Amino acid sequence: MKSVLDESKPIFQQIFDMIADDIVDGELLEGEQIPSTTEISKFYQVNRATVQKGLSMLVEAGYAYKQRGVGMFVADGAKAQLLTKRKEEFYLQYVKPTLSEAKRLQMSKEEFIQLIEEDYDD
Repeated sequence: MKSVLDESKPIFQQIFDMIADDIVDGELLEGEQIPSTTEISKFYQVNRATVQKGLSMLVEAGYAYKQRGVGMFVADGAKAQLLTKRKEEFYLQYVKPTLSEAKRLQMSKEEFIQLIEEDYDD
């Protein structure tokens, strides 16, 4: 998890995002225990209810599950689900508008692909 929260979005959303990032990056593996509400709230010095809301969102999304009296764990398939969701979001947020602009500039498909290939391996 990152060490600092910012004011760009609600804290519970940042907690959800940080843990999701850790799953995508392989820092939290499927079946591995997620830090507890207490650990996260103490680390970031935020309200436990706020942390709980972010963690509950992980469960609702199917990326984590609770084991009563033990804690919360990364769900099987969570990384694949997150990657699929984020690829869709990436396409809609970045690729589709970029492609629309390329077409508006009358850029050919080949020119567009060439631009991507030039920088892709850097």
